[in-house]
Amino acid sequence: MTRLFSQAFRHSAEVVLLAAAICLTLLVLPAGATAEQDVLFKALKNAPTEEEASRIEDDIWNSWLDAAPSPDIRKKVDEAMGRRDGYDFQGAKELLDQVVAEAPDYSEGWNQRAFILFLQGNYEASLDDIERALELEPRHFGALSGKAIILMTLGRVDAGQEVLREAIGIHPFLKERDMLIKPQGVDL
Repeated sequence: MTRLFSQAFRHSAEVVLLAAAICLTLLVLPAGATAEQDVLFKALKNAPTEEEASRIEDDIWNSWLDAAPSPDIRKKVDEAMGRRDGYDFQGAKELLDQVVAEAPDYSEGWNQRAFILFLQGNYEASLDDIERALELEPRHFGALSGKAIILMTLGRVDAGQEVLREAIGIHPFLKERDMLIKPQGVDL
């Protein structure tokens, strides 16, 4: 009897520990993040080569796009990206206006609209959308690099450089890393 009680107690303790571990994992992941994304971000940060980082980056971008809350939202984002590629920025923006209205918790909707607003030269509105995307996905290196570019374009170079360093901390092989100003005599 004592042995059965001991085994049952041990089993219950293991279940409680597993549940606690799952809860802690969910607490440290950004809102909307998945365990798969967490693994991808760790792999990106530790990627040994630019080629490997590029493959992982593609996987992360696909996970962001695939996080659309419905097929209709995903279709609108895909269509907006197609319109953007065809230089129909206003058509893309109108679709993305619908996306952020219908899916306000979908970070990629905000990020894609921020990019369109940037291309239209509406930097302040782009920064607002970037901030919303980053609230939803703080590790969004695309949004961070966009924010850095806008800040530097607006003459806020120090702030832009700080944000760019944050983005590079997430994605060491980020294409925009060449925009980082390196102080003379310092190897970054």
